[in-house]
Amino acid sequence: MSRDQKCVLITGAGSGIGRALAIEAAQRGMAVALCGRRETALEITRGLLSEKRQHVVIPADITNPGDRSRIVKVIAGEWKALDILVNNAGVVEGGAVEEFDDDALSRTFLTNVIAPIALTRDLKPLLAAAKPSRVVNIGSVFGDIAYPRFSSYSASKFALRGFSIALRREWKRSGIGVTYAAPRATRTDAAVAFDDLIENAKMNVDAPEKVARQIWRSIASGHDSIYAPPPERIYVLIQRFFPQIIDWALSRQASSH
Repeated sequence: MSRDQKCVLITGAGSGIGRALAIEAAQRGMAVALCGRRETALEITRGLLSEKRQHVVIPADITNPGDRSRIVKVIAGEWKALDILVNNAGVVEGGAVEEFDDDALSRTFLTNVIAPIALTRDLKPLLAAAKPSRVVNIGSVFGDIAYPRFSSYSASKFALRGFSIALRREWKRSGIGVTYAAPRATRTDAAVAFDDLIENAKMNVDAPEKVARQIWRSIASGHDSIYAPPPERIYVLIQRFFPQIIDWALSRQASSH
């Protein structure tokens, strides 16, 4: 494949934001590697992409070290280098913290934090071979504003944001940029976990296609981060400078449960 064409790996590409990111990437002329646990869902995504034959399907569970090794081997064999890694795969579970057993906590952090860090580490040689290249970590507004009854999920997204900032500084001289994306509630299968919160807080909900376009525009511009539009972006600023206001508002909301 000509190195004039950008190559991108997207995890969690079988549905939701991951599928929308893949469709947008293909429309932008990129070759896309679709990664996820459900091969049938990945094939459906590939069927929605332009120039279907140039794209790659990699059924894999990124929490499995053996599967991560296979992802690296497939990318190395197909493309020799990787321009963009999009760490999108994640799980969302809501509820009071006392309802979470150790397995639920491990599942959240393994999928949302440990696996993306490990996959990024393993793919560094291929990212370096394509430099300038970029890692894109799909976080959440919950990675800035910690919501009650989403303590585990919020903590995992805080961790992913911290990893993104540290990695950006660590790899800057390697020619590998890092973008952290923090969308607000998005209309996906995973959003079911947020139904009560969305209704009670009258939160805005975006279509995955809109989120994907915003993220790819930021990637193309080399932005370090991309946040949801107002009012959520304003809430993030309030959280950073006047956290007591957010504490008051969300504590009142939590007390209604």
